[in-house]
Amino acid sequence: MSSIILALVIGAAFGAVLDRIGATNPNWIGRMLSLTNLHLMKTILLAIGTGSVLMFGGQMLGLVEVGHMSVKAAYVGVFIGGLLLGAGWALAGYCPGTGVCAAASGRKDAWFFIAGGLLGAAAYMVTYPAWLASGMLDDILGGKVTLGTVPGSGFDGLSAIQGDLLGIVLGAGFIVIAFVLPERIVGQGEAVAPAE
Repeated sequence: MSSIILALVIGAAFGAVLDRIGATNPNWIGRMLSLTNLHLMKTILLAIGTGSVLMFGGQMLGLVEVGHMSVKAAYVGVFIGGLLLGAGWALAGYCPGTGVCAAASGRKDAWFFIAGGLLGAAAYMVTYPAWLASGMLDDILGGKVTLGTVPGSGFDGLSAIQGDLLGIVLGAGFIVIAFVLPERIVGQGEAVAPAE
């Protein structure tokens, strides 16, 4: 029971942070995707980079259990699903996590987004046997592989570079990009922080 309470507390804190940085506002997401205000993109890059450095650094130091690492298999359907998710994100201004947070913060349009997502998931479940038979769910590129091998993870790497080290380098790269990226690339969009 305590793990459920902890999950609710962490989820609520994460949702509050998403709301604070503007990720629950489809207008801010639209500005990010049109490159007229990159505040949100910079925040996302900084969060991913910091998380990567902490996770892989923690694994190297033995502070993070490698057994918790989960790798999803690569298959054609993942790439098609990613394109659909990106298109939906651009059209709706929400991804699944930000949509739920936006609904919790009182945005009525987010409830329609959630309903659409649930209908899409139900349609996928009903048609799953057809997708499975199509071969689109068959593993490609070795299935569950990582860019670099992480010792003790049980997953193969595509390169000879140690996965933990590669994760730290990529994470540090994301952090640098977050700091050097300008506030906007095109147009004269607002450059103020969403919470102001």
